Amino acid sequence: MRILFVCMGNICRSPTAEAVLTQQLLSKKLSHRVSVDSAGTGDWHVGKAPDQRAIEAGAARGYDLSSLRARQVAVDDFHRFDLILAMDQDNLSRLEALRPQASTAQLDLFLRRYGLPVAEVPDPYFGEMDGFAQVIELIETGCQALIASIEEAA
Repeated sequence: MRILFVCMGNICRSPTAEAVLTQQLLSKKLSHRVSVDSAGTGDWHVGKAPDQRAIEAGAARGYDLSSLRARQVAVDDFHRFDLILAMDQDNLSRLEALRPQASTAQLDLFLRRYGLPVAEVPDPYFGEMDGFAQVIELIETGCQALIASIEEAA
């Protein structure tokens, strides 16, 4: 299974989800079955490291985001990935508009897909450090639910 997380600039929410899911898959010994990546619908940060606040919030919870680099969603992603998970409705709408007709990738809101009470991961970029901590908690819960669905399908 190939999973792509998508947010606006690929410097806070989606790389956090990539790091969290990657680590959770390793700890569950499922990393051989699932590949994970992240991208943004915008191109403002291509090639840059995640926001320093995301790196620090991740490190505080045991996740290393420092080696990740932002990239923009490409048309090829709709053919390379089985599941593309948007962090919010705005990005889901952008993905739906970009999606080629022949794509077989499933598109959905990350948290909504796994039945969490909050449908969207809020964008912490213009907020304070506590917003980044809140994002990690939501993402951890969403990734746990995603892994449970992978284990059920096995």
